[in-house]
Amino acid sequence: MRLFAAVLPPDEVRRELGDVVDELRRLPGADGMRWTGRPGWHFTLAFYGEVDEGLVPELSARLERAAHRTPAFPLAVRGGGQFGRGKALWAGAEGDLATLRLLAERAEAAARKAGVPMGEHRRYKAHLTVARRRESGDVRAYVQALDAFAGRTWTVDELALVRSNLPTSGVPGEQPRYEAVGRWPLGGAG
Repeated sequence: MRLFAAVLPPDEVRRELGDVVDELRRLPGADGMRWTGRPGWHFTLAFYGEVDEGLVPELSARLERAAHRTPAFPLAVRGGGQFGRGKALWAGAEGDLATLRLLAERAEAAARKAGVPMGEHRRYKAHLTVARRRESGDVRAYVQALDAFAGRTWTVDELALVRSNLPTSGVPGEQPRYEAVGRWPLGGAG
């Protein structure tokens, strides 16, 4: 199964960001981008890719320990940027980024210790992907609009293990479906 560890923003945070993204979708050229649906918005901590089902119990146990060792922390969706010369458009984060980064490192370490093959380690960059495109392109207007965005602060109090079900219908614009297969409270939360 295709898995990743994530922080899932609450509904009210997704609604706020959704208002800004709705405006972005009206900009010239927006129809050439694949916009991520609100249910798919998350801060990926560690991407695991295809994971053998036999490794999931050990991965889950290690993620639970990682969550327990990490305190709850404040976070907000703020600003934005792009990767790959305009191939990915994202919203950024503000708040206790040091703890978010620590949780990401622990989620990656949990996978390695559970025997999940991981690629090379990259420095964690907190981002929530809102759109992608196949070709590089000028996304300055989108980034500028996202830079002005400042969402409400919430307390991150859980770590989620999420299964990504990729589209299979071949219908243009079909979105992946995300399903939390595990959730663990952070530190003393819950």
